[in-house]
Amino acid sequence: MVGRQWVYVGLRAGNKPSIMEKSHVAAACEELIANVLKPRFLPEIRPTAFNCPVAIYGKWHGTKYRFITRYRSDDPTSISPEFEAPFARLGYLGRDRFELSWHRHTGEWLCLHQGISLAEALRLIETESYFQPC
Repeated sequence: MVGRQWVYVGLRAGNKPSIMEKSHVAAACEELIANVLKPRFLPEIRPTAFNCPVAIYGKWHGTKYRFITRYRSDDPTSISPEFEAPFARLGYLGRDRFELSWHRHTGEWLCLHQGISLAEALRLIETESYFQPC
């Protein structure tokens, strides 16, 4: 049996956003979704036989805020009529410090930016093609 050992993991060790910080981050992200992402990537819902995006939203998962696209498929042979696909993730590192990750098609999260402010992270989600929802 291999021995176990405690390892320092940097800024993330024990950092959890307060309820107030979580609500502030969620409000800023919801504003980005409503004013930028939905008008640009989901102006109207056009049902198709294949996967059609029907909603863009975000939610907290532990210390990370994920941006998610909900898809619907009207194909009768599909396994499920609806499913979710995350496309970007803000990881809380500390007060106004975040890491911004991109969700790869393999299901892996790849951190592209670390130690950035909330305003910078939201600007990157708005402008960089890695973080496009559809």
